[in-house]
Amino acid sequence: MGPPRPEAGPEGLGWHDLADLRAVYVIWYREMLRLRRDRVRLIGQLVSPLLFLVVFGVGLTRAMGVFGGGANFTQFLFPGLLGMTVLLSAFTSGVSVVWEREVGFLKEVLVAPVSRASIVIGKTLGGATLALTQGALMLALAPLLGIRLSPGLVLGLLPLMFLLAGSLGAMGVLLASRMRTMEGFFVINQMVVMPMVFLSGVFFPVGRELPAWLGVVVRINPVAYGVDSVRQLMLGGTVPPLTLFGHPMTIWQDAVVVALFGLLMVALAIRSFNRTE
Repeated sequence: MGPPRPEAGPEGLGWHDLADLRAVYVIWYREMLRLRRDRVRLIGQLVSPLLFLVVFGVGLTRAMGVFGGGANFTQFLFPGLLGMTVLLSAFTSGVSVVWEREVGFLKEVLVAPVSRASIVIGKTLGGATLALTQGALMLALAPLLGIRLSPGLVLGLLPLMFLLAGSLGAMGVLLASRMRTMEGFFVINQMVVMPMVFLSGVFFPVGRELPAWLGVVVRINPVAYGVDSVRQLMLGGTVPPLTLFGHPMTIWQDAVVVALFGLLMVALAIRSFNRTE
């Protein structure tokens, strides 16, 4: 037997901590390489939000009129579809876990001398980075639709988008860790993601006009808080914010709800991976 491994370096950082940090980076970097080789996926996932924006935004803006604060329907719809883009991209990035299980690569990762937490965090950050990239591409199209964006607004939107992407990416990793086939994952994707999209206020205001039962469903949907924070930042007071127990949510409060949901998903994903053989 050789000499024991040092538990901490000169700066107090343990050897295992360094190995885990490196594992997070390597897994994240692998997701970025996959993105570079599959640019069709990067562009393709923008088609649905843009189609909704053109068909609903252009087609219904005149019929819907102007909201009380002066925003038209296209301006109302754009922040919601931005959140939808981030959600779809982040969640479906979890399919890489299922694919790696099918080809046997995941087994090699699981037996590596790194913690399961580093695998989950690396996968989550990879999916969040991909989703943020697609959200940024969507933002770049905003001026073509008559939506003005200032540099300060963009700098404020990016952290909110990344937070939402990370939270939903962790949820995708969690569900993917229990799937054995890609077909099963995509079925779960349709069963979970689409209701979350339609019940998050992407396509309609989530004010007091909703039926009581529908209002409850919307408020237990974490995506609703992500969409609300993006919409508040982009439109200011032109659209009423989401309310919780009669309290109008601020951007920071929305962000805290999304962050807490993300931490819960990461914790559950780590636990799930610890049970994976």
